[in-house]
Amino acid sequence: MRRAAPEINAGSMADIAFLLLIFFLVTTTMDVDSGITRRLPPPVDSPDNVKVKERNVLNVLVNKNNMLLVNGVPGDIRTLKDVAKEFMTPHYPDDPNYPEVEEQTIKFIGSFHSSKGVISLKNDRGTSYDTYIQVQNELARAFNEIKEELSVNKFGTKLSSLSKEKLEAINEAVPVRISEAEPENIGGN
Repeated sequence: MRRAAPEINAGSMADIAFLLLIFFLVTTTMDVDSGITRRLPPPVDSPDNVKVKERNVLNVLVNKNNMLLVNGVPGDIRTLKDVAKEFMTPHYPDDPNYPEVEEQTIKFIGSFHSSKGVISLKNDRGTSYDTYIQVQNELARAFNEIKEELSVNKFGTKLSSLSKEKLEAINEAVPVRISEAEPENIGGN
């Protein structure tokens, strides 16, 4: 005569599994995708009518080997911020090697010489994402440093301490002018 194997009561197993599922759902952190914060410019009525003088453009090319060419000269990501900042800072109104400047009156700032400079960024289709992000970060750092210096000079305080109105005045005085072209095969060695 065979004895029947004792059965295990599995009624509470479902409860335990449910509690474990809830525990892991509550304690798990989810990665949130973050992108590059960039405000898009307003739409242009007719793109054919947009003409920018060559002296007002800083050309930045990144080839498939992640090498930079800044205005036709080999460049380095480590110095890109300084080059962009020097180009976009309106120190040289009559120098043909720098962008033109325009005088405007800005609320809270007063009379201000603003650069007409534009940074034109073009990447090769083979450019790595890491290099692309590094270039974007360096260009953003250049504009942020210009804004920070203007904030300290005009208001005696850091950008983060400004009121909304004064921050808008700084953003009007130093607009982020980065033109990014469609990636294509630029080449490189």
